[in-house]
Amino acid sequence: MMADSITFAPRLYCPAHILYYMSKLASDEEFFDFSDYGRPLAKLFVNQLKFTRVTPIHVTLLFGICGLIAIYFILKGWYFFAGIFLVLKSVIDAADGELARVKNTPSYTGRYLDSIFDILLNFLFLMAICYVSNTTFLTTLLAFIGIQLQGTLYNYYYVILRNKSAGGDATSKIFEYKSPRAFSGESQQSVNVLFTIYSFLYGGFDKIIHFLDKGAYKVKTFPNWFMTLVSFYGLGFQLLSIAIMLQLGWIEYIIPFFIFYTLFVFVLIGIRKFFLPNN
Repeated sequence: MMADSITFAPRLYCPAHILYYMSKLASDEEFFDFSDYGRPLAKLFVNQLKFTRVTPIHVTLLFGICGLIAIYFILKGWYFFAGIFLVLKSVIDAADGELARVKNTPSYTGRYLDSIFDILLNFLFLMAICYVSNTTFLTTLLAFIGIQLQGTLYNYYYVILRNKSAGGDATSKIFEYKSPRAFSGESQQSVNVLFTIYSFLYGGFDKIIHFLDKGAYKVKTFPNWFMTLVSFYGLGFQLLSIAIMLQLGWIEYIIPFFIFYTLFVFVLIGIRKFFLPNN
């Protein structure tokens, strides 16, 4: 667990997953995020929804449906359409948080559901690729673990940065051991159940990354260049990479690519420790 000198709050798996949802960073600490390319389109989408009865959870369910459609297209060999729906999933994934901010409707139910959908869809994306390619199950499982470690490293540094940001979210924490109190309008039982599932799915990855870089929270801040570099591990960029490789007919290389790509976890941690040593 992180030192008690820092007060952490919800884990995020991509930038939209902040406590459904609050301001993240001071303006001078905002960085170019390669994984968040869908944000402008997400905002346009939300502008069409802000005066409707559509809720953030409805949008979360919609990106889940987009993910399932992408899986169907992969299994059918229609890779062009699969790529489109993978990118669309990323756009809509950003929209649920935007809508929650616009409507001022924070929700633990939505936040946990969002993250649970992400990890399950990631697993199914890779298994669908495994099914239609010559990749083995064990190799695909290794790639899935790699993808989750990549995303967790991105989130780990992002959460620490948000906590230290003068104008950002100061409620974030790496680990959550207790189900939070439900917000008004949501069921405590639903929050408890989703929290249990969420903790089971993500807890191990969080602990691995924390073990690899326990001192990261002691850094005064992370410069923009470093966070931009880390953003290549965000979920949005991962899905964009898969979409591009599908368009190029490189489906046989997707699983090996993510296994190799995971090695840069150690490179990024090394850069952090060498250029941004603990204070």
